[in-house]
Amino acid sequence: MSSSLSRTETLSLFSLFAACVGIIANTFHGDGEPLIASIAFSGIAFASTYALIRWLGDVFIRAGLKGKDMSKRNAPIIPETMGAVCAVVYLLIIIVFIPFPFYKDIVVATSGGGNRDFIVKAEQVETGRFLHRFPHSKLASYLSAILSLQSVVILGLGDDLFDIRWRHKLLIPAFASIPMLIVYFVDFGVTQIVVPKLLRPYFGELLNLGWLYYAYMASIGIFCPNSINILAGINGLEVSQSIIIALLLILNDLLYVLPISPSAPPHPATDSHFFSLYLLLPFLGTSLALWTQNWYPAKVFVGDTYCYFAGMVFAVVGIQGHFSKTLLLLLIPQIANFLYSAPQLFHVVPCPRHRLPRFNGRTGLLEPSMADFTQKPLRPPVELVVKVLGNLRLLKTEEDEEGRVVRSSNFTIINLWLVWFGPMREDRLATGLLGMQIACGLLGLWVRHSLALLVFTADNWSLGISRS
Repeated sequence: MSSSLSRTETLSLFSLFAACVGIIANTFHGDGEPLIASIAFSGIAFASTYALIRWLGDVFIRAGLKGKDMSKRNAPIIPETMGAVCAVVYLLIIIVFIPFPFYKDIVVATSGGGNRDFIVKAEQVETGRFLHRFPHSKLASYLSAILSLQSVVILGLGDDLFDIRWRHKLLIPAFASIPMLIVYFVDFGVTQIVVPKLLRPYFGELLNLGWLYYAYMASIGIFCPNSINILAGINGLEVSQSIIIALLLILNDLLYVLPISPSAPPHPATDSHFFSLYLLLPFLGTSLALWTQNWYPAKVFVGDTYCYFAGMVFAVVGIQGHFSKTLLLLLIPQIANFLYSAPQLFHVVPCPRHRLPRFNGRTGLLEPSMADFTQKPLRPPVELVVKVLGNLRLLKTEEDEEGRVVRSSNFTIINLWLVWFGPMREDRLATGLLGMQIACGLLGLWVRHSLALLVFTADNWSLGISRS
C-alpha cells in the first residue's frame, strides 16, 4: 500500500475539502442551516479519513498493527485497526459540529430574539441571558451520544490491542451505553410501548415496561456493535454492511424530514430524525473513505474498533431518535447471523478461534471453514440437531465410519452462503451477502411503514401524511 497520495488524489481531496469549508462558512448567513453544514462536514470527513488512512498505513505496520490477508495466495501483510482512524475523525467532526444544530437557539438565548445587535439591559445581565429558551435536553442528548461513542471507541481499541475473548466482548458496549441511557431517563423517560390491536383487550392501548424498557435499550446497545463484529471476516464486508444500514436509516429519516406538501406542518418526530441525520451523515463520509481502501483486494483491515464504533452509531440514533424497532428491522441479516452463530458463541458446539471461510490456494476460491469435533465429541442431543441441520443443507457435515459427526461448517451465514452456492471468489461472496443486506433492509422499511398498519392503528410516518 502506497503511503503517499497521487497528484490527482491530492487535488481532488483538497478541492472537496475547500468546497466544504466554503459551504460551512456560508451557512452562518442564515439560521445556521445545520443539515447543509452536516453534509459539508461529511465531505470534510471523507477527505480527511481518506488521506489519513493512506498516510498512516506504514506507521501502523511499524507499530505492529498489521495482519495477514489469509484469503490471498501470497497472504500479504497490510495495516490493521484502520477503523480507529475513521472513528477518531468522526468524533472530531461531530464535536466541531456541535454549535451548528443549536446556532439559532444560541443566538436567541444570548442576544435576545435572535437580534445580535440587541442592547442588553443591566437587569437582564444580572438575571441571565434568556437561557431558559435554549433546548438543554437536545444538547444533553447530543453530548451523551458523543460520550457513548467515545467510550466504545476506547473499548474497541482495547480489543484490537489485547485481543479480548468473545465472552468479554459481548459486554464491552454495555459500559458505553450508560451515558445514553442516563440522559434518556432524565430527559425523556418514556417506558411505555404501543400494544398491537389484537392484544389491546388484555393490556390496553399502552403498556408500561418500566425497567424492562431500559434493559431492552441496553440490549440494543450491546447487540448492534457485536452484530457487526460477528458478521465479518472477508474484504469489505464490515464497512459495506455498515454503509448500507446507514443509507437505509438516512432514507427512513428523510421520510419524516422532507415535507409531504409545502403547506404540511412538520412531523412531530422531525427533530429526532434531524438528530439521526446529523450523526449518520459524517459516519457515511468516513465509512466511504475507509471502504475505498478495504474493498477487495483490501489494502487495509478495519479492526474491531470500527465494528464497535459503527454498531454504536446505529444504537445511538435508534435509541435517541426513538425508532429502535425500525433499526432492528434493518438488522435482519445481523439478527439471523447471531441466532445461527449462537451454538458456537455460547459453546454448545466447539468454536474455533477464527471462523472466516477457508481459502483454497489451488482454485483461488473461498470454501466453508470447518469446526473439528474429534477432540471434543458432540453430546448426543446436540449431534442429532447438527445432523438435522446438515440434512436441511443448513450446515455442511462430515461423519466417520460409525456415523458420528466429526466435522461441520462453522455457524456463520458467510459459511452458510458458501454451503448453499458453492466455493466462490471473495468479492463475489461479499457482493452476494450485501445484496441480501439491501433486500432485507428495504423489506424491513416496507414492513415498518406499510404492514405496521395491520398491527397498530397508525404508523408514525402516516401521522405526517394525515396531517397534510
